[in-house]
Amino acid sequence: MPLRDRSLSRRPDRRLASADDPVDTLRGIGPKTAAGLAELGVRRVVDLLLLLPRRYEDRGAVVPVSAALQTEAPVLLRGRLTCSGGRYVRGRLHIADGALVDDTGRLPVRWFNQPWQVERLADGVDALVYGVVRTAKNGRRQIVNPEVTLVGGETEPDDPVPIYPRAGGLGGRRLAAAIDQALGCLDGLSDPLPEHLRRELGLPELAIGLASLHRPSGPGTVEMRERLVTDLNERRSAAHQRLAFDELLTVAAVVERCRADRLEQSTRPIRPTVPLGERARDVLPFDLTGAQKRVVAEIGRDLDRTVPMARLLQGDVGSGKTAVAALTVLAAVDSRRQAAVMAPTELLAEQLHRELAAVLGRAGHRVERLTGSTPTGSARRVREDLATGELGVVVGTHALFQQGVTFGDLGLVVIDEQHRFGVTQRQRLLDKGDAPHLLVMTATPIPRTLALTFYGDLELSVIDELPPGRRPVRTVLRGPDARARVMRFVRSEIADGGQAFIVYPRIEASDDDAVAALEAHEADVRSALDVPVGVLHGRLDRAEQEAVADAFRRGELPVLLATTVIEVGVDVPAASVMVIESAERFGLSQLHQLRGRVGRGGRRSWCVLIASDEPSGAAEQRLRLLETTDDGFEIAEADLRHRGPGELTGVRQWGPEDLRFADLVRDRGLAARARAVARELALRGELDTVRRALLDLHPVGDRVAVG
Repeated sequence: MPLRDRSLSRRPDRRLASADDPVDTLRGIGPKTAAGLAELGVRRVVDLLLLLPRRYEDRGAVVPVSAALQTEAPVLLRGRLTCSGGRYVRGRLHIADGALVDDTGRLPVRWFNQPWQVERLADGVDALVYGVVRTAKNGRRQIVNPEVTLVGGETEPDDPVPIYPRAGGLGGRRLAAAIDQALGCLDGLSDPLPEHLRRELGLPELAIGLASLHRPSGPGTVEMRERLVTDLNERRSAAHQRLAFDELLTVAAVVERCRADRLEQSTRPIRPTVPLGERARDVLPFDLTGAQKRVVAEIGRDLDRTVPMARLLQGDVGSGKTAVAALTVLAAVDSRRQAAVMAPTELLAEQLHRELAAVLGRAGHRVERLTGSTPTGSARRVREDLATGELGVVVGTHALFQQGVTFGDLGLVVIDEQHRFGVTQRQRLLDKGDAPHLLVMTATPIPRTLALTFYGDLELSVIDELPPGRRPVRTVLRGPDARARVMRFVRSEIADGGQAFIVYPRIEASDDDAVAALEAHEADVRSALDVPVGVLHGRLDRAEQEAVADAFRRGELPVLLATTVIEVGVDVPAASVMVIESAERFGLSQLHQLRGRVGRGGRRSWCVLIASDEPSGAAEQRLRLLETTDDGFEIAEADLRHRGPGELTGVRQWGPEDLRFADLVRDRGLAARARAVARELALRGELDTVRRALLDLHPVGDRVAVG
């Protein structure tokens, strides 16, 4: 539907210099409100214009009072509105009463804490009133705190009405008033998209698009107006699509710049004397799967080039990513280069250190660990050996990119569970070498749209095959009344030699009694199972966490009560049962990750999802997907549709709140077009100009680059 340039001629009472003016230039926005808006990223007038209405209401049909008395839906009324007086109750609450009268009847109106209505409406005015008619405690029908618009003559509303959220201390109506002033700046707003690009894409100018979103123009017929309101509320209008494309192009432009920058870097190839595939037979106690062999070959070709490798390795839980990482690290140290492997938690770093030391030890290489809890003397020796080049491999946490850590010749950086790290952190580790090769890994399968949009500067490898002997984990969904039966099943598995995880979303109980908390259930679990039980969560100090995890690995603790701290880093082949309390509180991908902690040995394994309440409707349908599939990509796609990309990305520490206008499910086509346009802009030499202009409006790009 074409957009009409309807609002650009509106002006506030006083002239604003430009859309780049500070937001407190506007009337009604003082220092305190400006500070609240700044926390939302709103510092300039143009930032305010990018706060869109949360919904639009079609108020084009005036309903007679007699009909409004029979419904509880929002209605638009017109008549003579009078306020008969007001009073204070309990000293602070002001109540004003009045009535709206038309030819069909009379409707009582009540206002709470709006004393100005008494004087404003004392003599009666012709007004439009919008709200919901409800039944009061005394049984009478009335409308409370309606929206009131004074009208005159034969004026009838024909435009959709934008409804704004509360933002930075401004209520919806005050925000609307501030935006009404800000619209006066649109004439001078520069457009980040070149005119030729807008024409090619069929997108409206940015200023016209913003005007139509804040002051939408109602078409002539009822049907057309209803269609417009639907498009606006579903964010399918041309103006919404313009903002969504801008945001996706911001991401694509930053990713394209990262890719181009990396292609311009030069590094020394890593060329081991023995091919990685052959080396695997020397150091691994098992044969690689076909998928692992394919990925190892892809990595080997990358390492053989003078352009530094930048590869994302995806593999479902238990697919064998660590073995691939071990061979990649081995290639580096065999070539007399150093490798740094970084993990987000000490628990995972300890497990990686143990696994890599076993593999590389067979080849005669030493692997050390450096974390925040490494004893001072040991940490000093590790740093000294890294600086001289005597130590070839180090596994650690954030401690690796601290200022005191230097490398003699860092040739490879491996990041595990990369979504736990920010861009700056990762870059600080890369900067410790001369354009080192980079391998980042994730156990969360990433939907194709997401991978292409946010990881377009990385080559992608996927391990889509589980090692032989891995038995699928049987998953079942149960209600809270089945907890006693589940505990009996856990007890039988333990008696048969198995071990069990029981995971909770919280450590402590809260006001929401339905949500299971670890501390609230610990005594009941111990009583029901009558076996040694370990407790593991993030508030324990590092030594306690390691002691509990090690005891569970050795089988001394048959049961481990934990929070999601065990999502990665606790690998126990004998574990055969995973019980997840309040399962509806977790994302599907996170549940899939937790499920992957069991089924790693030869035993048949189970995952029991216990809902806080009897599951029903959409929540039940979502959770039952885990009963029917162990395909991580299918699960990730479902999570993307339900919870947004923040559950799945994080490679760059962003979330759904960063994508304000685009939806990667709804806007798949726009995302593909944005990637293509970014490449075209690079070929035309226009990429950096457009990228800088877009970043000025859409800060999501600042959190995208891998670096």
